[in-house]
Amino acid sequence: MATFAKSSFDSAIYATFRPTYPRSLFDFIFRYHELNKGARWDRAVDLGCGTGQATVELTPFKSVIGVDPSSKMIEIAQSTLKNTPANTGQYEYAQASAENLTFLEDSSVDLVISAQACHWFDWNKMWPELARVLKRNGSVAFWGYSQLRFARYPSLTPRINAYVEGTDPLNSIGPYWEQPGRSILDNHLIEVPDGNEVVPGALSNFERVFFTGDYYPSLPSPRSVIMRKKMTWDGLLSYFNTWSALHTFHQHNPTDGENPHGDVAVRFWKDLKDRVEQEDGRVVEGHDEVDIEWPLAVVMAKRAQ
Repeated sequence: MATFAKSSFDSAIYATFRPTYPRSLFDFIFRYHELNKGARWDRAVDLGCGTGQATVELTPFKSVIGVDPSSKMIEIAQSTLKNTPANTGQYEYAQASAENLTFLEDSSVDLVISAQACHWFDWNKMWPELARVLKRNGSVAFWGYSQLRFARYPSLTPRINAYVEGTDPLNSIGPYWEQPGRSILDNHLIEVPDGNEVVPGALSNFERVFFTGDYYPSLPSPRSVIMRKKMTWDGLLSYFNTWSALHTFHQHNPTDGENPHGDVAVRFWKDLKDRVEQEDGRVVEGHDEVDIEWPLAVVMAKRAQ
């Protein structure tokens, strides 16, 4: 993704304020992998690993490789790893695209994951490459989360949609998302094709799982939301500032920061805060906490025997 390669992008802030993935998600994926007859736990690969947030959760595997095309992301992932007291050499990082894993041998990987990155992949290249590197009985699990929701304030959802998806180029970041990736993400990875449509017979047990709760009732068999975080209002603003579309907005609207009410992200944040104050009948301080949820979709498959 082009935004992460720009000099203005602060990968340290990105790593600090992005939401984290729940342990229950990894347990769910490990159980899926464990059901494979003859499943092994030797090597796992995290594609589009970013700062390594998901990479280091692959603890059951003897060797784990995080892969990302951005040198800035790899740099901070490696730096974080060096500062980990319990670093045992289990993890390593490689700068490469997800579609070109030439450094991996055929049939050498037990599990491939991707966290919040697969909406950028070229699946006509990805599925053949995954079929090549996966061992028989190996697994893939890719996931992505869509727009945040305020668990206790459903009335804020239309305002979030207007800011994130709106068409107003001066008060919405909607026009500034890189496409089609963002639309694929917000559509819960439905556009990710079944691997057997690309590589017939190579994969089995293709499955889509939606941890989206009641937010998207039209999805098939939605499960409870599992990705949640309690954030301070100040932390929430910092999270908004990590959004790639905001960086692009600023490039197209360089004078927006001169607005006496703050830039577009601050105005959105203040609007949400004002609405919560109205509902609760009290002043909301920056250090006050709020419960945030992210609907999350998972795509899984196994390498055919």
